[in-house]
Amino acid sequence: MGNMTKKRNRCRPDRRALLRAGLGGIAATLLPGGLFAAERGYLLATFSADVTPPIGHALMGGGIAPAAKVMDPLEARGFVLVGGEKPVVVCAVDWCEIRNDAYDRWRQALAKAAGTDVQHVMLTAIHQHDAPIADLTAQKLLEEAKARGSICDLKFHEEAVQRVAAAVTKAMTGVMHNITHIGTGQAKVERIASNRRYLDDEGKPHYNRMSATRDPALRAKPEGDIDPWLKTISLWQEDKPLVALSTYATHPMSYYGRGGVSGDFVAMARRQRGKDADADGVFQMYVSGCSGNVTAGKYNDGAIENREALAGRLHAAMKEAWQATKRVPIKTVSLRSVAMKLQPRDGHGFTADDLKKRMTIDRTPFGQCLAALGLSWRMRCDKGQPIDVPVLDFGHACYLVMPAESYVEFQLAAQKIRPNDFIAVAGYGESGPGYIPIERAWKENDSNLHDWCWVAPGSEKVMMEAMEKALRE
Repeated sequence: MGNMTKKRNRCRPDRRALLRAGLGGIAATLLPGGLFAAERGYLLATFSADVTPPIGHALMGGGIAPAAKVMDPLEARGFVLVGGEKPVVVCAVDWCEIRNDAYDRWRQALAKAAGTDVQHVMLTAIHQHDAPIADLTAQKLLEEAKARGSICDLKFHEEAVQRVAAAVTKAMTGVMHNITHIGTGQAKVERIASNRRYLDDEGKPHYNRMSATRDPALRAKPEGDIDPWLKTISLWQEDKPLVALSTYATHPMSYYGRGGVSGDFVAMARRQRGKDADADGVFQMYVSGCSGNVTAGKYNDGAIENREALAGRLHAAMKEAWQATKRVPIKTVSLRSVAMKLQPRDGHGFTADDLKKRMTIDRTPFGQCLAALGLSWRMRCDKGQPIDVPVLDFGHACYLVMPAESYVEFQLAAQKIRPNDFIAVAGYGESGPGYIPIERAWKENDSNLHDWCWVAPGSEKVMMEAMEKALRE
C-alpha cells in the first residue's frame, strides 16, 4: 500500500499538467500503466469562494438600500465534472442576477480555469435580493451619463470573478474524485411557495402577492400554480456521496431591503444541511428554479422570524429528498446547449431612445438603473447574441438551466417533455431579459411586467421550443 501511494504521487504532476491543459476529460485514460485504473471514467472537483460585496455596494441593482452590514456571507459554489467531451462547470452564486456581459465574463473566466468552453459552463444566480446584480455595460452607461444610480462596482465584480476562477483552478489541480453513480431524490416542500397570481372573489386575476405579503386576505388565497417538489441530484463514488445539488422554485426572500447582505433562508437551509450527520462530507449546492412568478407570500408577512421558519421548512425537504434518494451507476453524461434568441420589448418607455432619455432625466436613481439595464439588454439583442439553454443529461436524469426570471410554467413544462425522467431545473441563468412570462400574463396585464421585463410578448413559444430541443436531442 505504501509503495503504491508513492507511485501514484510521483505521477500526480503529469495528471495536473493534463488538467491545466484542458485535457481533464481524458486524463484518466491517457495516464500510463493503469496507475489510475480506479479513476477511469468521470472525475469530480468541487469549489467555493466568497463573493460578499463591500459595505456601500448596491443591492438588487440599486433598487433597495445599499450594503450596510453583512448578515451572512455570500458564496459561489460549484463543481467541475470531467470525463466527457469537455469539462463541465456547474456554478451557483448567491447574487440576485448576473446579466449580459457580466454573465459572459463569468463564463469566460470559469471556462478558462477549467480548460473548457463557455457552452460547458452552467452558471446561475440564486436571486436573493439583499445581494448584488451584475451588468457591466449597464453600469458603464450610468457612469458615462453621470447618473446617480449604481448597479455594481466594476472593480469588485472582477475581483469576485477572479476569486471564483482561482477556486476552480485550485480544485482542478488538486484531488479529484472518481464518480461512478448518480442519485436522485425529491420531497414535497410544505408552506413556502405560492404564485403571485390569485383570483379575487369575483374571479378576476391579480398578480400582487409578493415575497412579503402583509394583507391576510391575500395570504388566505390558494397557493396557485407552483412546483411543490424540491429535487436533489447527487454524485457518488460508489456508495460515498460527494455532491448534492438541490433545486426548488420560489423567490428566495423572507424580508429584504434594509441593507443587510444575506443569502436569506435558502442559504441558511443549505448551510444547515451541510451540518447534518447524514450529509457529513457532502458538498451542498442550492439553485432556485423557474420562479419569476412564485414567492413565499402566502406564508410570509415579512416578519424577521419568518426567515428562520422558512429555512427550517426548506431544510426539512432537503433531508427528506436525501432519504428518498435512489442511486444508479452512471452510464453516460452529455451536455447539450441550444442557442435561443428572445426579442427585446418595444413600445412606450422601452425603445432605445426612451431608455437613453430615462437614464438621464429620471429623478430616481433606481429609475436610471432600470433604464440602463434595459438598454444593456437591447444592445445585446442588437448584436444578435443568443442565450444558451444548456442541459446536463445523465440519461434518466437531467439538470437544465433556464434564463432570467422564467415563470414556473416553463419548469413544469420541462418535466412534461420527459415525464419518465428526473428533470431538475434552475432559473436565473443569463438574466438580461428580466421576467420571462407566459402569454397569459400579458393578456391579464400582470402588474409585475411594468418595469422588470425587457422581452417582447411571444417569448413563451421561443422558450418552449428551445427547452424541448435541449431536452429531447
